[in-house]
Amino acid sequence: MGTNTGSAITQKRLEEFDEQSIAVLAKRLEEDDYPTPFAGLGDWHLIRALAIHRPELTRPYLHLIDQEPFDED
Repeated sequence: MGTNTGSAITQKRLEEFDEQSIAVLAKRLEEDDYPTPFAGLGDWHLIRALAIHRPELTRPYLHLIDQEPFDED
């Protein structure tokens, strides 16, 4: 449920997440055990999308989400 890192981030995919599947996603991000430096990027984008669309699920994992504003100057 929502753990396929190669899938596009869609509203349906975000709605499929529950407490168990977000915990699995967060564990992968916490362990940071990806085959390449960019392999975890999909999970990071997914948890950011969940923070926007399903914030109730991501509250325990806010430490995994970069909250600093971007300096575009």
